[in-house]
Formats: sequence, structure tokens, C-alpha cells
Amino acid sequence: MPRARKAPAKDAGGDGEPLPPDLGLLRVLDDAGRADPATDPDLAPERRVALHRQMLFLRRFDNKMLGLQRQGRIAFYGASLGQEAAVVGSAACALAGDWVFPALREGGAALLRGMPLRTYVGQLYGNSADESLGHQQPMHFSWRAGNHVSLSSPIGTQIPQAVGAAMAAKIRGDKVVVFAYMGDGATSEGDFHVAMNFAAVFKSPVVLVCQNNGWAISVPVEKQTASKTIAVKARAYGMPGVRVDGNDLLAVHAATAAAAERARTGGGPTFLELVTYRMLGHSSSDDPTRYRDPAVVEEWERKDPVARFRRHLEGLGLWDAKKEEAAAAEIVAEISRAILEAEAAPPPSLETLVQHAYADVPVRLKRALDEVRPFFEEGGKAEGAFPL
Repeated sequence: MPRARKAPAKDAGGDGEPLPPDLGLLRVLDDAGRADPATDPDLAPERRVALHRQMLFLRRFDNKMLGLQRQGRIAFYGASLGQEAAVVGSAACALAGDWVFPALREGGAALLRGMPLRTYVGQLYGNSADESLGHQQPMHFSWRAGNHVSLSSPIGTQIPQAVGAAMAAKIRGDKVVVFAYMGDGATSEGDFHVAMNFAAVFKSPVVLVCQNNGWAISVPVEKQTASKTIAVKARAYGMPGVRVDGNDLLAVHAATAAAAERARTGGGPTFLELVTYRMLGHSSSDDPTRYRDPAVVEEWERKDPVARFRRHLEGLGLWDAKKEEAAAAEIVAEISRAILEAEAAPPPSLETLVQHAYADVPVRLKRALDEVRPFFEEGGKAEGAFPL
């Protein structure tokens, strides 16, 4: 029988006393979408609607990209379906000059902050619409104008990089915050521990965000750690840890905004554990039915973050079926236009194979390019298939 994932813990101890933030579960919305006035962040109605639309967009986009992958039009895709509140709620707290070091499922943070959709889709195709001109695997989005750094395929390597970037900003006197994302599996890597210790000791202006979606590919979180929660690990390093309902957009926003403010004002790092669930496989190449209990998946489907926030907006009189239908139509049109534009873009020029590593291309690389040029000019294609 596949291992079942436990439901989130209640936010109270056995004696009825509230649990510490790193052992409890911060919530603003109940399951019906009603907000607790004591913890509801101060978000304007139009901001709430905009964040809901962004979640709707990510879900529709994920489904469309998975369809393109199945059609062989892109090679690989890693969806954030089920984790939209964690992505949108946290990224919405980043200011224009802040930096984002993502893991696999935070591409939506770049879109929320203004990355052109054509460029985003172009990255999945690896053509001239891609800012990195096909030099990266699909899902490795980078956006220089928005300080969105490409993820690293090796698990966890982005965490010390983010802490280092935060220290550089502190030394330079830049009042920016760095957001370092990771999955639960990354907390088992040495990079995690090095980064946590360095960030706490030197009070780096960084927010460390763990999307605990229950699985590191097929390894359940119960096999990642023996600690009661992931957030509680922050204690050993001397920084605050907060465990948050990652399917509650308002709770995610409240916790992340507080952590960002703390970092921006010199208070140092905060470690957030966003408890959510990966509704699909690890990627388009994974079959989660081989290792997950379908009953647990169904339980988490009832905790859908998009549906929950929709109920919240409906309760405030800010949303209804007509608005939902109109938003869906707009989103479909936006995605369709971006796909057409990206697919129309030509491949990168052959010269880009040897550019962008050196200020001046070395002679040996020019010679190597000349050796393969006839093959490609005659219509040849490189062999190989994406391994994951």
C-alpha cells in the first residue's frame, strides 16, 4: 500500500494551549473561505481579486503546458497544481528590486512580478524567444530584469546562493530582500544546513521558503526528517520558524510579508514551511499512482487552494460565476497568443552555441563551431532525449 501523508496538525497542543509558530499551523481562512479577522492581512479588495486571478492563470497554464508536453511540442514540465496559493501568496510580497531564487515550482513568481508570457513560454521551447536562448532545460526560467534567477537541477544548491546574494546586498547597502525557495526534499541536503547557519549568524536579509508538498519525487516527507515539523528546524540555527497552511493564500501572504519586513529592516532571516500538496506527479515524466494512496489525494483535493479562495471572494461579494467565466476566457486567450508567438520564434542562431560564456569567444570555440556548422545548416539535429 502506498504511504499515506498525514493531514496537517491542529494549531493547539494537548492541553488546549496554542502551539509555537514552528509547531502549529498558521491559518487565516477556514475550509469555507471565511477569514479570521485577527489574522486577516490588510489586502485591498482589488488586490485579493488580482491574486485569485493569478492562481486561476497558473492552474490553466499548467494544464495547457502538460497538454503540449503530451503532444511532443515541449520536452518537459513540472506543474504547481495544488500549490498555487503557496506560490502566489509568497511571491506577492516581493518588491520590484527583490531577488527570487526558485526551486522547480516557482515559475509563477516570475509571471506574477511581470515576466513577459511570451518569454516564459519561449523558455519551454528553448528557441530565440527564450531569454537564455535554449541553454537551459525546460522549467529553468531566468529573468534578468526581474532578478529571477534560474533554478538549479541539483537539489538545494540555490539556497546558499540566495543567502550569498542576500549578504552581498547587505554589504552593498541595497535595501532588498532575497526569497529562497525549496521543497521538503531539499532540507535533507547539506546546502540547506550551510545556508541556514550562515543566514542566521550574519543576519542575511533572506526569506527561506520551504514548500512542503509531501513528496520529493516519490519519497514521502516522513522519510525526510524525524523532527515534528520542518519549520522547527529553524530553532537550531537561531532564527524564527513559522509553519503555515500553504493552501491558504492569506496565511501565506501574512507570514511572508512579516518575514520580508523583518529581513528588510535588519532583523535577519525567517524560515517558512508552507504545508501544501503536490496534486500531480513530480513532473510530466512521473506516475504518482505507483507510490501514492488515491484516498489521500482525494482528501487534499477537498482542500483545493483555488476553490477555497474563490469561496472567500464570493463571501465578500467580490466574485461570482460570471466573473469566473470571463476571467477564464481572458486567460485562455492570453495563453493561446503566447504559445503562437513562442512557436513562431526561430531557433537561436548557431553562434549562440559558443556565446555568452566569454566576453570574447575564444578561437578554439570558433573552430569547434565551424566543425559542426555544416551538419546543422544541412538540417541535422542533435541526438538525445530528456532523461527525467
